[in-house]
Amino acid sequence: MKANILGVLIDKTNINEVLEKIDDFLADGKKHYIVTPNPEMVAEAQKNSEFKNILNQADIAIPDGFGLLLASSWLRDRIKKRMTGVDLIWRLAENIEKTNYKLFLLGGKDGVAAEAAAKLKEKYPALKIVGAEEGMKDNEFYITNPKLVEKINKAKPDILLVAFGHGKQEKWIYYNLHSLETVKVAIGVGGTLDYISGKAKRAPNILRRLGLEWCWRLGKEPWRWKRIITAIIIFPWLVLKNKK
Repeated sequence: MKANILGVLIDKTNINEVLEKIDDFLADGKKHYIVTPNPEMVAEAQKNSEFKNILNQADIAIPDGFGLLLASSWLRDRIKKRMTGVDLIWRLAENIEKTNYKLFLLGGKDGVAAEAAAKLKEKYPALKIVGAEEGMKDNEFYITNPKLVEKINKAKPDILLVAFGHGKQEKWIYYNLHSLETVKVAIGVGGTLDYISGKAKRAPNILRRLGLEWCWRLGKEPWRWKRIITAIIIFPWLVLKNKK
């Protein structure tokens, strides 16, 4: 079942169900991708039809944002629980540690992917990570990057985590997944690698439960104020405006 939030389809699911689906994806021989929409991404999709289409063609769209839960309740298409990319990746690593499935971390800045890989290996020593690198810098982002695709293909991962930032990572996955020979599941993870590596600190549990994580982020990263405005003001306004 999926909720429709301003034309973006979000799965009504929980983390255990997502992990079960990933197990099925890894076994079926096909290619799949997962997106992690939040209010900023849904707002962006209102003015970018290509982005909306890519989000809606994903095999799974997990609700990564407290605002999506509130919006779904207001729109009477309720999503029961938020699922963060950070929680999903930690659980995924635990789930595949004792298997032969291989993981590749792509994106982040300043060695974040390698640091995140080290943290994952520290907790799950048997986890098979076959690559961890930035891939490309913001000012040299290309949808088509044959050298990067070749490097990933040489590593032969089954699962690819892509952290180029929302919009870029989803488009990159959408247009390159067919060229990634062994990748069965690609996941756009945004800032997840920053949190796993320890570069960014998560808000206290109480703030996350109350939907006030944005206060923590604004205090820690004031330069993100435009994104926070989008999430806490523009997105709710769009929901109110479009409620039938």
